[in-house]
Amino acid sequence: MTKKKDQKQDTPMNEKQKKESEEVMADIRKMKTSSSKQNPVIGAIVTVVIALIFISIWTGISNHLAKGEEVPLSRLVQYVKEGEYEKIIVKDDHVILEQETEEEISGQIMQVGDNVHATFHPEMDFYGLLADAGVDIMELEDDFFEPSMQIGFFDIISILFLGVIIFFVYSLFKNMQSSGGKIFDFGQSKAKLLLGKRTNVKFDDVAGIDDVKEELVEVVDFLKSPKRYRKIGARVPKGVLLVGSPGTGKTLLGKAVAGEAGVPFFHTSGSEFEEMLVGAGASRVRDLFSKAKKTSPSIIFIDEIDAVAKKRGTVLHSGAGEQTLNQILVEMDGLEEMENVIVIAATNRPDVLDPAILRPGRFDRTVTIMVPDYNGRKEIIDVHAKGKKFAKDVDLDSVAKRTVGYSGADLENLINEAAIIAVKERKKEITQDDLSEAFLKVSIGRKKKNKMTDEDVKRIAYHEAGHAVVSKFTKHADPVEQVSIIARGPAGGITLQLPKEESRFLKKSEILAKMRVLVAGKVAEEMFTDDVSTGPANDLKVLTALAKEYVKRFGMSEKLGFLQYGNMEETSHLGYTYGGGSDYSEETAKNIDIEMKKLADDAMKKTRDLLKKHSDKVEKLVEVLMEQEGVSAKEFEELMNSK
Repeated sequence: MTKKKDQKQDTPMNEKQKKESEEVMADIRKMKTSSSKQNPVIGAIVTVVIALIFISIWTGISNHLAKGEEVPLSRLVQYVKEGEYEKIIVKDDHVILEQETEEEISGQIMQVGDNVHATFHPEMDFYGLLADAGVDIMELEDDFFEPSMQIGFFDIISILFLGVIIFFVYSLFKNMQSSGGKIFDFGQSKAKLLLGKRTNVKFDDVAGIDDVKEELVEVVDFLKSPKRYRKIGARVPKGVLLVGSPGTGKTLLGKAVAGEAGVPFFHTSGSEFEEMLVGAGASRVRDLFSKAKKTSPSIIFIDEIDAVAKKRGTVLHSGAGEQTLNQILVEMDGLEEMENVIVIAATNRPDVLDPAILRPGRFDRTVTIMVPDYNGRKEIIDVHAKGKKFAKDVDLDSVAKRTVGYSGADLENLINEAAIIAVKERKKEITQDDLSEAFLKVSIGRKKKNKMTDEDVKRIAYHEAGHAVVSKFTKHADPVEQVSIIARGPAGGITLQLPKEESRFLKKSEILAKMRVLVAGKVAEEMFTDDVSTGPANDLKVLTALAKEYVKRFGMSEKLGFLQYGNMEETSHLGYTYGGGSDYSEETAKNIDIEMKKLADDAMKKTRDLLKKHSDKVEKLVEVLMEQEGVSAKEFEELMNSK
């Protein structure tokens, strides 16, 4: 009996939990459909307002047609004194005189008699004015007609405002009765709920990050069999923080955990907690955790948590944001072991997170997801290649070798671009050329069709030949994969280099080799065309950043020593984040500039000597590039090894 009972407790979703899950889903569906139902009170208010507007417009038209010509008040009093009228109408702050004649006044479309009217000040006594003019008011008693006040524009606004208040009060009491006191839905969580295995994502669908999956297997096992852990006194982390660059598979991993465990999966993002109304974010946090507890065991996945979990007390965080963060901290502290709710969050900005959220008992496990290596990229490409038709001679391993630094999302995009290119060219299969073109399109840009002058083409050829030849004959430089003078994106041509093997670290010799290859385009233009263009502008930008890192971040300068300089965060073209402010003296700043210039000058000198030595190789490569616009790695090696 005990064994059966334990098995029942370890089942991810028993009958009671399924019922509670269905109630949560019913609440969500009710929220979605309730807004679409027509409210009779709204219909009545709209009908009344439309009727009032119609009456006002009709009254205005009637008054306008009845007024006729506007005359000075003194002239109108003279008409009354002389008896040149049929009826006097005093209306609000003006007087209409219906005259006996039927003479038509220019500009009037319709006329009822030959009317004139005049306006007087509201505080003026019109009857006293007539008496002062010698008119006997008693004799005019039967001639006066004073209609009731018309409905004006401001009356309509007042009635409309009253209707809005009535509707607000009606909705207030209705929501309090129907939803247990939740007056508005802006305090309800916007998280998407996926029950059971409906995420359709398993660990097999997440490739290239096996070491990360191993850490999350513990979470899955706990959700499936929590009693085994409790028997020995183990506690699985309440929160798991996934840290990695965009596109590395953080969201996919969260769904895979829910899919493997077969438990409800609440998916939301940090931005969905933000609201113009103060307190709405904290209310949504409470509502989200309440729903997760009702359907436990369950997983809450918060994407881009840095939107609401920035460091408190800084310019990074607002007051309303601090309320939301405080509520998240309180809710995570309130998660009991028996509730089996695990929070998984993802971010690519761990440096801005508040330290309180990272302490044990909250997000007490951080899983870093790196961009995949060669073997990881092969696995990811195989996953995304499923369902696509490839030619028999396609080598997907070559794509994995060329895509150093690519994330899973980048690889998926590359394969998809290759398929699109194949369709555009009316092919039935994806070829190796399609994959190569997709790689260049994604990494550099689309081919440009605009024509260039012969002089520009030749200059680009010498520029790219300089990069390629220096790369070939410089020790520790990356091998040349392709050279082309076809313009792509912002580049006039390309010299593609791929490392022989991947490494997580850059050696000093490799950085110096990169600098020499970077300046080779400018030096080649200077040597072989007797002039320099703006073409090397991007090379100059990368060279400057690399020299700055060499001196300030890596501490490789002999003069400045093994120290870092700077206190403000900067991100380099290599993806590093390091200090970049000026927390050093003016003399140190001067020495930094001197060291950077020394690195550039040394690279220029060595590159110039190398190109002079192999000038014949440069000329041969330029000749081939002018003929066929590009050379492959094999053609380049044959050309460089020929005599």
